[in-house]
Amino acid sequence: MSTTTITAAISDAIDELRETFPEATVTFESDGDGGGWVLIDPVPLGPAYTQSTSWIAFQITFPYPEADVYPLFVRPDLDRKDGAGHGEGFASVTWGPHAQAGTQLSRRSNRLDPTIDTAATKVLKVLRWLAEQ
Repeated sequence: MSTTTITAAISDAIDELRETFPEATVTFESDGDGGGWVLIDPVPLGPAYTQSTSWIAFQITFPYPEADVYPLFVRPDLDRKDGAGHGEGFASVTWGPHAQAGTQLSRRSNRLDPTIDTAATKVLKVLRWLAEQ
């Protein structure tokens, strides 16, 4: 059995996520390549959606913080109250190590600054974007 350790930056990112989302459960599962999959449950979705909460998941890869936290995934049954489609940036997919169904949120950070853009700030930005849709 081989064991892959994660970097201090990824460990710090997980700690920051737990501090940023104190009411949620933050789980981490190694990807075997020095990074891992993070799931935060629950997170708020915003007033446009039938569901009030979801989980949000994403992979933090080994090069973090130089690598973007992208894409992110939320519940597969995400549904708008107005019945409209989700539009650009949403896709139904399977994700992660267990091939779970989910809704992919494509929000790439084009000007990633690893000194200020953390996994926690990325999740907060994506949740704000999601709530504004």
